[in-house]
Amino acid sequence: MTMTPRERVKAATNHKEPDRVPIVIGANNTTGIKMETYRELKQLEGIDASDEYLHQWPELGTAKLDEQTLRRLNSDVRGVRDLEPASVLERNKDREPGTPYVNSWGSGQVQTEPGAWYPGVHPLKEADTVEDIEEYEGWPDMTDPTRVAHVKEKAAALAEKNEYAIMATPWLLFPLERAFALQGMEVFLQNLVRNPGFAKALLRKITTKCQTLMDSFLSELEGNIDIICIGDDLGTQESLLISPDTYREVLKPIHADYIEFIKERTDAKVFFHTDGDVFPLIDDLIEIGVDILNPIQTSAGKMSDLSKLKSQFGDEIVLCGAIDTHKVLPGATPEEVKSEVKRVMETLGPGGGYMVSAVHTIMEEVPAENVLAMVDTVKEFGTYPLG
Repeated sequence: MTMTPRERVKAATNHKEPDRVPIVIGANNTTGIKMETYRELKQLEGIDASDEYLHQWPELGTAKLDEQTLRRLNSDVRGVRDLEPASVLERNKDREPGTPYVNSWGSGQVQTEPGAWYPGVHPLKEADTVEDIEEYEGWPDMTDPTRVAHVKEKAAALAEKNEYAIMATPWLLFPLERAFALQGMEVFLQNLVRNPGFAKALLRKITTKCQTLMDSFLSELEGNIDIICIGDDLGTQESLLISPDTYREVLKPIHADYIEFIKERTDAKVFFHTDGDVFPLIDDLIEIGVDILNPIQTSAGKMSDLSKLKSQFGDEIVLCGAIDTHKVLPGATPEEVKSEVKRVMETLGPGGGYMVSAVHTIMEEVPAENVLAMVDTVKEFGTYPLG
């Protein structure tokens, strides 16, 4: 029996086999497509749609996919996202070309070459005391109504159609990544070891801010939500970014409180995005209430062992991602992409609990033909029973 996309996602996220493996693409930055590849897709498919950026943030480089493209990609989700305050959007829109982009937290990106932006504005780089945290004048106003003024109408319209799963992502609300942005990754990681009291206080302050916006964001959704996306990048290509003991002592309680805060306000599945080899922490993420793990970075350490991931964790957590953006999508032929997508689906898909997605944002070096090969393979070979 053919399901609607929303029914398909709900079945998979409840560890049941839907009619086919769901596709998660275009809902937010982590499941999105960079502008150059998006343009190639539109040209290839003859789609006439304007170039718009996710979160009205050109420096991020991620496209806001139009509805025709989303349908061509067979995406089973539609995204609802917050915005930066109107004053921040206007300030960045009106600034001198090439000057740093600064977000509502006071951190931001610098232009390393024309059109290329990299995190380089770290306003708390020198901070090392609790007093420094409290005296920082750049803390964002999370009650600014322009952040979420559009959310209620957008979510209600999607819910009324009842066609696609609603995946909501309030942006910039990942506590560890905000700490990296405010201090710089190297500085904050040093503080985790040398000045843990300060590091914990900074994370708690950030989380309080995140919860404030999350509360109003979820309130505006009015229950019209299936998946809520949060996360923090915890892994590298070879191992964890921090030790398991440090995660459990410092970050796990913060993530646990954050997830509890969310689950008190919504029945939506919690989608946790974390790059790299996070295999040693998957049990911890399950314990604190993560329902969906993304992006299953198959190029990173033990995350490449998909059979073990499925057998060890597949009954307790939904796996989303696993289509490699390191070598396969940018460098393989469409036929090779097809072969890899089939392999991944046949490994992770049995019994439900798997959704196809690229490992993080589809970058400019990925040919549009390979994006189409990925989604068309799911449509052709992703129907249950698999294989």
